Amino acid sequence: MFVSLPSRRKPTLRWATPLLFAALWLAFLWAATRPEPAHGSLLLEWGALSGGLSTPEAWMAALRDGSASRLFTALFLHADWAHLLGNLVFLLIFGLPAERTMGPWRFLILFLLGGAFSNLAAALSIGAPDRVIIGASGAVSAVIGAYLALFPRAKLGVVLPLGLFLEFVKAPASLLIGIWALLQVIFAYIGPAFGAVAWSAHIAGFLFGVVFALLVRAAIARRLRKRQGY
Repeated sequence: MFVSLPSRRKPTLRWATPLLFAALWLAFLWAATRPEPAHGSLLLEWGALSGGLSTPEAWMAALRDGSASRLFTALFLHADWAHLLGNLVFLLIFGLPAERTMGPWRFLILFLLGGAFSNLAAALSIGAPDRVIIGASGAVSAVIGAYLALFPRAKLGVVLPLGLFLEFVKAPASLLIGIWALLQVIFAYIGPAFGAVAWSAHIAGFLFGVVFALLVRAAIARRLRKRQGY
């Protein structure tokens, strides 16, 4: 007879999603309070640029002078509050349950590598050189892709403000992903970069998240079994 003994371990603290949320928000506030000339220079200095990293020689030069780090720093810069808000909301919706499943360190790696990969895809696909690429949309797309690969039929709890009351409803993850894609289009056409959406970054980030989830699925299963005590 085999008896499952419940684990006495305390639930793992989910710190990666709140940390990323705070970092994105603080970085936006810091950049937004800079004077206009300094703000533009900040985007040019820390944002990813198109037209580079297409040859091994360009990669070697970028690694030597540190400009390759722009693929990561660009994740923490946003064009305006609408651009930031859309990313923060869906980071919380999909990030918290994804982190609970895969663990904080694995989730942090997914966000950073997925975001850098999506920025690289945008930099290589945009025809015009020296176009600034900023925002965490590609990283959030990677989180969404990973969550959908792990839980294709999942439903997520959402709190909706209905007048003076807050209503808790469960919505299919696929529906929320559709809303995410629609908001990206809306924010693009109300923001300063009219119609300029790096769709290659969204697609690349989403595919990265799916592949990442499939590669680490066995490790996640072992983690969950260990947490349950068997």
